[in-house]
Parts: sequence; C-alpha cells; structure tokens
Amino acid sequence: MSEQSTIETYNSKIAKNLSIIDCGLADYGEVLEQQHQLCKKRREGEIPNTVLVVEHKPVITLGARQSANRLLASREDLAQKNIKVVDIRRGGGTTAHNPGQLVLYPILNLQELNLGISEYIRDLELIGTELLEQLGIHCIRRKGFPGLWVGEKKIASIGVRVSKFITYHGMAINIHNDLSIFDYITPCGLDGVEMTSVQKETGKRHSMNQVKESLSKLLIRNFT
Repeated sequence: MSEQSTIETYNSKIAKNLSIIDCGLADYGEVLEQQHQLCKKRREGEIPNTVLVVEHKPVITLGARQSANRLLASREDLAQKNIKVVDIRRGGGTTAHNPGQLVLYPILNLQELNLGISEYIRDLELIGTELLEQLGIHCIRRKGFPGLWVGEKKIASIGVRVSKFITYHGMAINIHNDLSIFDYITPCGLDGVEMTSVQKETGKRHSMNQVKESLSKLLIRNFT
C-alpha cells in the first residue's frame, strides 16, 4: 500500500501543526514502512509532526538490544499460531502487539519541540499515565524501566528510536487485548514480569474509538 493511498484511506486530523492519523487495524510491516516514509518527509519539512495510532494484527517484535530479546517459542510454532516475528531497530527488547492494544508512533522533530530524548520518553509516559487515569487505572513509572506499571504488573511498553532529531516507534498500551500473546516472550527481557490490561484491572471493556479520542486530546496538549 502506497503512502498516499494509506493516508487517504485512514482517518486523519490536524490541529496546531500536529497530524494524527488513525490507521485502524493494520499489519505491522505496513505501518513500519509508513513510519520510514513519514520520517523522511518530516526530516525534509514536507509534513508537520505526525502521530500514527493503530491496532496491530498479532506480531512479536525484537528490539535492537539483543540481550533483551527472548522468545519462549520457536518462530515456526509462532507462525503456526499466525503470530509474525519481526526484527526492528528500536530501543528495548521483545514485545508483542495484537488487536485491543493501542499503539502510537509519534513522528516528531525533537529539536523543534526543544526536547531531549529522556524528556520525550517522560512525555510519552505522562500521556499514557493520564490516559490510563481516565480509564480508571492508576499506574506508576519505574526508574530505569521505560513503560508504565500497575504495581508489579506492566500495562504499557515504550521503545523508541531517534534519527537526526526525528522520532519513530513509540508506545503500546494494553486496553482489552488478549494477554496470552505475552506467554511466548520475556517482555522487554525482564524475567517474571506479568502483563496486564485495562480490562483485566477494571473488568470494563472500553470503546477503542473513545480511547483514541481521549489520546488525541492528550497528544495535542503535549506536542503542540
């Protein structure tokens, strides 16, 4: 799918120089290619800061930090379960995506926003924290472990990459996804980590469209 047809197909809105594109349910590889294309355009000043919002078909991704990449099943077994495995160049270790998980990929110029990488990651965590508070979840940050936690359980993962001040990859928040996909990995290379979701913690199943609307407001407030 070409970039132009993709953007025309997906819902997009622009507010104060921030474009938010809802990719719906999409294949990981297609959205990764979309990120690369948008990064180039953002670097050249052809587009404003942009955030892709998406749910992915089942996929496990392996980060740049090889020591944190731990699969607990063979790639062949995962393929039989219709779970793709993709090697990518972002921070962090192994993570997983599937429908019901909200994923955001900001394509931002950190220099223009006057943000360092650490500040940017803290901003992502803040956005996730406020979104989850609206959904009835109180979560915390843990020093040295990017992401969001409900006690000892992890509810959101962060893995970013920055090239020439332009960000890509981002954050995944478990809303009502099937958590059994995490049984096939050691999340982010951390032994004994239990993953959780909004639905598991509250017993409520929220409309993903409403969650995306709340996320959009937070993105506009923090990145414009």
